[in-house]
Amino acid sequence: MTTTSVTDLEAHLAPYAARSAKTRGRVHAEPASSSRSEFQRDRDRVIHSTAFRRLEYKTQVFVNHEGDLFRTRLTHSLEVAQIARSIARNLRLNEDLVEAISLAHDLGHTPFGHAGQDALNGCMKNHGGFEHNLQSLLVVDELEERYGGFNGLNLTFETREGILKHCSRVNAAALGELGRRFLEGSQPSLEAQLANLADEIAYNNHDIDDGLRSGLLTLEQLDEVPMWARHRAEVVAAFPGINGRRVINETVRRMINTLIVDLIETTGRNIAAANPKSIDAVRAAGPLVSFSPKIHEEAATLKRFLFRHLYRHYLVMRMSAKAQRIISDLFNAFMQDSRLLPPQYQAGHGADQPRLIAHYIAGMTDRYAIREHRRIFAVTESN
Repeated sequence: MTTTSVTDLEAHLAPYAARSAKTRGRVHAEPASSSRSEFQRDRDRVIHSTAFRRLEYKTQVFVNHEGDLFRTRLTHSLEVAQIARSIARNLRLNEDLVEAISLAHDLGHTPFGHAGQDALNGCMKNHGGFEHNLQSLLVVDELEERYGGFNGLNLTFETREGILKHCSRVNAAALGELGRRFLEGSQPSLEAQLANLADEIAYNNHDIDDGLRSGLLTLEQLDEVPMWARHRAEVVAAFPGINGRRVINETVRRMINTLIVDLIETTGRNIAAANPKSIDAVRAAGPLVSFSPKIHEEAATLKRFLFRHLYRHYLVMRMSAKAQRIISDLFNAFMQDSRLLPPQYQAGHGADQPRLIAHYIAGMTDRYAIREHRRIFAVTESN
């Protein structure tokens, strides 16, 4: 039986795509695999990590126990990876790299979505703050414990730079080569740029689905959004008498397709105009992965609609307030008495106790955080 070499597997890639043979490498040198590319190995390591499994019980918008059919961070990450791979194939980019980035991009997210992140950032205000993108990097660089020779997953530079979508200048300065682009204004790989916009495509459209499923959004409300109204009208015209979930699913499907096609076509034109000959030329250029102005504005209108009508819906705000209270209560309790923490999170002499507490809380699932809060604060809790 013969095996296909990594070089052959990547022979179809465009000159500006990332290639395993030209990776900037791993922090800890490892022998190359005979059967997988370096980016395939990164993807596999992410999938087998503890942090990835926890995403099943971390919320997107709705807290995990509120319903079985709402998106979680895990299903969202899978959807991002699917969208990103389909776009990457059309642009002749490295599908394995874009998948690895997509699957890893939310590994550092707190329980309770953005509400939890905001609460933990507030708790850490005087201790360096909390950035979920940086936390995702810390998870793969330090916090995972799977290998005998090093902390973390020892991923390639290219996957790590894709995970770090945003970063403050202070933290970027401490990251060396990985943080340099935030200080100099250069760009990451096209694969990293693509994963970022695939994330936006996934959460905008799927938050519509979850919002309608929950009853917090109505079809009539959504008709004020041009992109939705146009695609819904197409669905009704194509399938007279269609109703219920079929209308929603068919409309969302068409919206996603419109965004993907526009992104492929616009990015293709951007690449042709810039004419990068290598990944280094991509890094030196401006952002190349983008929507057309028309679709960009329609997507922005959709985001504003979701912010007003879903993310700021009073029922979502109530749950967000509860979530923030849970995070703040836990943090303050652990700061007041570190003996309440599991032993591995109790700082030794000179260690950074607030940061260890942030690591512990950020790693919690929604339901674990709720249970931990009950254990500490509910006098009737049996365990």
